[in-house]
Amino acid sequence: MRLHRPGVSVYTVPTDAPEADSTLAWDTTTVVIAEVSAGDATGTGWTYGPPAVGDLLEGHLAPLVEGRSALDVPAVHDAMGRSVRDVGRPGIASCAISALDIALWDLKARLLELPLVRLLGACRERVPVYGSGGFTTYHDTHMAAQLHGWVHGQHIPRVKIKVGEGWGREVARDLHRVRAARHVVGDHAELYVDAGGAYTRKQAVRVGHALAEHGVGWFEEPVSPDDLTGLRLVRDAVVSDVTAGGYGFDLPCFARMITAGAVDCLQVDATRCGGVTGFLRAAALAEAHGLEVSAHRAPHAHAAVAAAVPNLRHVEWSHDHVRVEDMFFDGALDPTGGTVTPGPGLGHGLTPRAEEMTEYRVR
Repeated sequence: MRLHRPGVSVYTVPTDAPEADSTLAWDTTTVVIAEVSAGDATGTGWTYGPPAVGDLLEGHLAPLVEGRSALDVPAVHDAMGRSVRDVGRPGIASCAISALDIALWDLKARLLELPLVRLLGACRERVPVYGSGGFTTYHDTHMAAQLHGWVHGQHIPRVKIKVGEGWGREVARDLHRVRAARHVVGDHAELYVDAGGAYTRKQAVRVGHALAEHGVGWFEEPVSPDDLTGLRLVRDAVVSDVTAGGYGFDLPCFARMITAGAVDCLQVDATRCGGVTGFLRAAALAEAHGLEVSAHRAPHAHAAVAAAVPNLRHVEWSHDHVRVEDMFFDGALDPTGGTVTPGPGLGHGLTPRAEEMTEYRVR
């Protein structure tokens, strides 16, 4: 069974409100979708990033994939990785490989008439999720409504907000928002924060001590994820679990982070790190060092593979990506109760809604 040349499309969707974290602001979300066919089946994969990801996918990877065996996904993955030596693996190239790898695994499962979770082999039926949003642009009422909907409406017992506003220059407001978030969720949910790498090392330690007073158990990227020494220093000094890895584009990046003792839980993003193949390898590496993994963003791209790894902590139910995936795909999952169950349908269970997507297409 040989692969046809993959199709590539790019869509830009306006956010439902202005959004920002500690260092960036945005009002649109761009998704790049890869579709690859063999026989009568088609697999779909996607990533989030600039339209240039689609250019590399279409111009560089698609011709390379055409004609290869649809069942030998690791071989295709390896060929894609080798082909970007002169392009540079991290960043755009890795996102493009990720989208196509997800599509290839979806296709293989469909050809074998299996749900992807059964093809990979399930470790669990239900995958824990946490609600993620709380952007720094949200006023207190907006943030409270979002958190209340997750915790008291959908009964998701874990939520995360953004802190580190203005490159770490608004600590007083950060802590005010943490107090407000704790007031909304009470004792019904674990409270997490994401600083986006905005704080300095000592600043992160001071903030971390204040977070402990509000029972914050997850301190994501307190300093830059490139500062492995800083992550380790903060990790040793604070009570909250220090986490990072969502911007890991390849296995060596995760190896450096683990070897440095930089994190308590490794974040892995299948839409950046090489798709399902990359996620499985990163999770195995983490497990060998006694660490759990948490899936970063794009929850529907992660549900099946997250169910297949033994050392999973949870999947990020990220506001932006949930909204896009609910709009663009049939088969979206329901997080009510704090877990999702990969569907019984073939592949990852999602199929594109062509009509709903058309108005957002940019190429």
